[in-house]
Amino acid sequence: MLVRVESKLQKRSKLQRTSEQKLIWAWLGFAFALLLLWLTYHYLVRPSWLNLLPRFFSEFLYLIELASITTLATVATVYRWRQRRKGQSLTTVTVEMLYNLSPADFEKYVGELFRKKGYRVKMRGQKGDRGVDLILSQANGRMAVVQCKRYRHTIGPDIVRELFGTMIHERVHHAFLVTTADISDAAREWAKFKPMTLIDGPTLVEIAAALQTPVSD
Repeated sequence: MLVRVESKLQKRSKLQRTSEQKLIWAWLGFAFALLLLWLTYHYLVRPSWLNLLPRFFSEFLYLIELASITTLATVATVYRWRQRRKGQSLTTVTVEMLYNLSPADFEKYVGELFRKKGYRVKMRGQKGDRGVDLILSQANGRMAVVQCKRYRHTIGPDIVRELFGTMIHERVHHAFLVTTADISDAAREWAKFKPMTLIDGPTLVEIAAALQTPVSD
């Protein structure tokens, strides 16, 4: 399932990169076309007014032409090389990408991250779930609940208090709050010294990056 969700993220990232690449290649193509037109005019048409220019100016013009050819060729080569390097690497997951997932896909994505961390995961997010999206279990029998919040606005202490109540009701050892948003200082202070782990958007991205296997060059 993680492969499927990551595939969606990669497709969105690929579309964005493709749009940027088309724009850059369009500008490079336009610059090459202008340079080619000028070189054709200069060396094939050979306008008479160029013969009237001072020698030092003609030499300076030649240097400009040579520098333009070299610069455009270098820029195109380097950009192409960078494209190929990016194509060999994994897509970097961002908070915005995770927010753009559907709520169900976000829960599945978080569930797979916990599986990679060694937990057994049971999906439970549905109507009447009492605020529990995932049930985690370990080999030693310890259980935990996970609540996934695909939010933009900052998480306050009220949500953390509700999750703590859910944890007690479910009779589990720990509770995780995983969100794409920020978590307020008041919420973190309330959860302090309680068996709760609060994971905000940037932290979630760091965890996802740490669990990815980089592609070898």
